Amino acid sequence: MDMKFILGKKLEMTQIAEDDKVIPVTLIEAGPCFITQIKTKEKDGYDALQIGFEKLKPKKVKKTLKNKPYRYLREFKVRESGIENYELGQRVDVSVFKEGDKVKISGVSKGKGFQGAVKRWGFSGRDATHGVKHEHRTLGSVGVSDAERVFRGKKMPGRMGGERVTVKNLEIVKVDPENNLIAVRGAVPGKKGTLLEIIGN
Repeated sequence: MDMKFILGKKLEMTQIAEDDKVIPVTLIEAGPCFITQIKTKEKDGYDALQIGFEKLKPKKVKKTLKNKPYRYLREFKVRESGIENYELGQRVDVSVFKEGDKVKISGVSKGKGFQGAVKRWGFSGRDATHGVKHEHRTLGSVGVSDAERVFRGKKMPGRMGGERVTVKNLEIVKVDPENNLIAVRGAVPGKKGTLLEIIGN
């Protein structure tokens, strides 16, 4: 294949022993995926492939998606010169990757709800001394004397997590085509079951 890409689900973090070292890895169930649509510059204005992951049961498929009975559909841009190498219904599985490949992985990070500035931004909080009462974890002054307002973008308490995150240059440590598994060195975004987009560098 001209470009390496696949959809997967985060399973868990574990460890692999290698040369008297313990390597932290994330196990990902990746694919199999199938190409559901091929977009070209002449017809759609850009070259891309749409792939589907996790086939749905016939009863759960909406009428508008009868030709694409998958739980997840995602697009990946490809080079114009390589679009001819793909065809509708083509299977994409973990065999496109090999050990040692570098990939970038995107997913939605864990949602942590409404958090204060100490947890959200790493503020140190107030001093634990005389005169400081019931506000050890407050953020302190937030305004200025002349403008008499809080500037947009100020680091303050608010919703934390639940955002799209991309981690680059992750190394594939193991590939298991029989069980559709790949092990990636280090951590990836999201909780167990988070959908991940995996693209080879």
